[in-house]
Amino acid sequence: MMQSKDTAAAPGVSNRLMLIINPISGTGNKKGVADMVRERMGALSMEVDVRTTGARGDATRLAREAAEGGYYGVLACGGDGTVNETARGLLGSATALGILPAGSGNGLARHLGIPMDIALALDVVASDNVVSSDFGSVNGNPFFCTFGLGFDAAVTHRFARRKRRGLLSYAAASISEYIQFRPQVYTVSANGKILTEKAFLIAVCNASQYGNNAYIAPHASITDGLLDITIVHSGTPIDTAVMGMDIFTGYINKNTMVHSFRAPAAVIYRSSAGEAHIDGEPIVLDSILDIKCRRGQLKIFTPDNRADFRPIITPVKEMLRDARLGLHHLFSRHILAHLSPDDEADLF
Repeated sequence: MMQSKDTAAAPGVSNRLMLIINPISGTGNKKGVADMVRERMGALSMEVDVRTTGARGDATRLAREAAEGGYYGVLACGGDGTVNETARGLLGSATALGILPAGSGNGLARHLGIPMDIALALDVVASDNVVSSDFGSVNGNPFFCTFGLGFDAAVTHRFARRKRRGLLSYAAASISEYIQFRPQVYTVSANGKILTEKAFLIAVCNASQYGNNAYIAPHASITDGLLDITIVHSGTPIDTAVMGMDIFTGYINKNTMVHSFRAPAAVIYRSSAGEAHIDGEPIVLDSILDIKCRRGQLKIFTPDNRADFRPIITPVKEMLRDARLGLHHLFSRHILAHLSPDDEADLF
């Protein structure tokens, strides 16, 4: 339990946090993050050990070491891939995950209502509100936000090959993929029923969105023991464009191209092994996909006042927050460009 500067840590409770930084995730500069975390958490009598990832799997290994060492929490500074790797190492432990969003999409952080500003995200950790979260698994691979097949998986693979990151690069990858994409036939077995469909995409969601406020399952919950399964049927380019707008307004469940339901488990069959994505990271999986919801296995620092999702209203609020944050960062960069090296050093 976190303590103020004037209060000693309770007996048997660790006052150690591990900060895991992915230096190449997203588009933002992570300079000064370690010092910011040490200062903010030090005010709560927490010690912070800083680790930097250098290869795939590092965050899982480091998080597992922290859990085995009895750390109170592990803070993941990166995108959804970094969050996924870190969370894997904490499953079933008493060590809580803190998210400092610094990726391209930040889907899980946005679902939880964690601010995109790292300083404000640290306030969420400091508030010490911890929930026990579900996660999903597909053929034994954990996902904490979304798992997908079809168009979104194809875009993820194309985006991973691009040199530039960010929303504009993702949009370019989406347009390029759409021109040549061909829907496939899938058979989905869930809740005692079998459905065979030619689908544009299938998204299996623990959380509500892909990232960047794209709500593929607007009312998904990470604590209900269920996965939200969204099947988007193939349609005309106009149908697809309307569906795309509905994703960003939160009305996708009202779209006639969409069939959505909840289930604790499902099996998806396709004609052959192929592309998929797990939390926005490309992966190749078998033709038979065994999907399960694992209940309450991950502790996460979350805001204690998250509002319920409301179509249009929630997306507009989030877009405005992003715009304000973008202007703040632009203004900050402008100031730094006019500072001497000594002045800049004083800021960091």
